[in-house]
Amino acid sequence: MNWILLIIGGLFEVGFATCLGKAKESSGITATIWLGGFLVCLTISMVLLYKATQTLPIGTAYAVWTGIGAVGTVLVGIFIFKEPADFWRVFFITTLIASIIGLKFVSSH
Repeated sequence: MNWILLIIGGLFEVGFATCLGKAKESSGITATIWLGGFLVCLTISMVLLYKATQTLPIGTAYAVWTGIGAVGTVLVGIFIFKEPADFWRVFFITTLIASIIGLKFVSSH
């Protein structure tokens, strides 16, 4: 169950990074709404990370949480913000995904 909370927390990390990007592109009330979304996603993400660390090792949980956030944010950057998807970016994101999966399999919890 705590792995599921950790994954959902990582997805909310992607959400808060996405909200920051959208706020940067916006102005006025729209930017304020995106910043509100950032705060909501940030809070949920942190609470879920905290809950997951109640039973998972902190080093593993934090690495997986930030890894999900990093991978997801790069993918959002590519697909939503039209950032480049060159070979090396995709290669290193792939190795990060493999590392996240590896941490899950070697974790004792």
